[in-house]
Amino acid sequence: MPLRIANQVRRGPAVTLWVDGQALDAFAGESLAAALLAAGRRALRQSSRAGTPRGVFCMMGACQECLVRVDGKRALACQVAVCDGMRVETGAAG
Repeated sequence: MPLRIANQVRRGPAVTLWVDGQALDAFAGESLAAALLAAGRRALRQSSRAGTPRGVFCMMGACQECLVRVDGKRALACQVAVCDGMRVETGAAG
């Protein structure tokens, strides 16, 4: 079931980014967190204590739960706008 609203939202051009080596379709200008959620990616890393899956929580950069690597640099997925060719590594932000 698609998670994006159809036909009622003006979007940027379609782009392809690479998440853990796999192509993911998104729209330029949407947040990486939104693109990952729309693609069904819920877990972005493991907690350091319990090893449990962690993912998007606050969507405003306050909680650090969506920490990933974008083009080799640590970043919060909710604070990064997607762009064509972006390389994202989940689970490897530490």
